[in-house]
Amino acid sequence: MGLAKADDAAVYQLNDQQAIITTTDFFPPVVDDPYDFGAIAAANALSDVYAMGGQVLFAINLVAFPDNLGMDVLSEILRGGAEKVAEAGGVIAGGHSVNDKEPKYGLAVTGIIHPDKVKAKGGALPGDVLLLTKPLGVGVVTTALKNGLTDEADVAVAVASMKMLNKAAAEAAQLANAHSLTDITGFGLLGHAHEMAHLGLVDFHLQLEALPWLPGALRYGAAGAFPGGMGRNLEYFGPWTKFGPGVSQLIQDMLMTPETSGGLLVALPADQVETFRAHCETAVPIGHVTAGEGFIHVIG
Repeated sequence: MGLAKADDAAVYQLNDQQAIITTTDFFPPVVDDPYDFGAIAAANALSDVYAMGGQVLFAINLVAFPDNLGMDVLSEILRGGAEKVAEAGGVIAGGHSVNDKEPKYGLAVTGIIHPDKVKAKGGALPGDVLLLTKPLGVGVVTTALKNGLTDEADVAVAVASMKMLNKAAAEAAQLANAHSLTDITGFGLLGHAHEMAHLGLVDFHLQLEALPWLPGALRYGAAGAFPGGMGRNLEYFGPWTKFGPGVSQLIQDMLMTPETSGGLLVALPADQVETFRAHCETAVPIGHVTAGEGFIHVIG
């Protein structure tokens, strides 16, 4: 699996029992604390292995760092990343650094999976239930933080969400025989949902009242704390989205807003929902799948 059909990571089959998953991601700070930034960036990079249903083996640090910041800051970033990789059951096995005006951090990650258990973006079937494993709204909370608009308690909840691994969700997907999954990151919920629906040749129907939001997220969105990626997502994915009459412009924009280290969006048989939720307590049903062509219907 590579460039032929865009997925969350590349997969290379070694033999009948093993396939290697490889992926990478890095970005500039989204929070002020260096340790939290390192942990969030690591969780975000590791997430693409989990989005394929796999297990983490090891990772390599990717670092850009300026001359005018102390090594104590870099040390905390790397400590946050290393401890998150260890939580995933992997190790940091090396890395590379360059000088840059703005700090950036992330990982190149290697994972493993049985070839028959790979969970691609395509594969959702009519009748499947859609579950989301983390609340939405990280993009507006972190943008509001940059603008000095946030409450400390709201930021703490958002940071905890971003630092949470998608490991339990990936394991639950295997136990519940999920048909398809992806993680919610830069394209927002609707962008990544369209990728799944398009590759599966189905339509997704999302129930507005079922969508989970981080504390303060809707308030910050109403104040206009949207990252630039929201407009780009709206322009590209808008033609594939159909909003019901009860869906406000605010909600439309929120659902197009990029997320950082978001949860997994999972399509699985209706009789497997409780199995999944028993092993991933944060998961909530948000919609269902019908035959279609890749459209996302948001029902108010």
